[in-house]
This record gives sequence, C-alpha cells and structure tokens, in this order.
Amino acid sequence: MNILLIIVAVIAIVLLFVGGFVTVVKWLLWVGIALLIIAVIAWLLRFISGRNRA
Repeated sequence: MNILLIIVAVIAIVLLFVGGFVTVVKWLLWVGIALLIIAVIAWLLRFISGRNRA
C-alpha cells in the first residue's frame, strides 16, 4: 500500500509541474506574439518613412 501512495504522490507532483509549465508556455506564447507585432510595426514604420539602410 505504501508503494501505491508513493506512485500516486509522484504522479501528482509531475502533473503539478506539467500544469505549471503549460501555463508559463501559454504566457510566453502571448508575449512572443506581442513582440512579433511590435517588430512588424517598427519595420513598417521604417519602410514607409524611407529610412531603410539595408
């Protein structure tokens, strides 16, 4: 019975960490999308203003 409790506890801890990682990854995904939008806007402003020094 003790082995079963240990296995259940380990599974619970693993699921807890996986849930936390999924939340962090979702947050980082939104941050990445926001940074991408900001980069596209900055590139468009540079392209429209004619200051592209490529």
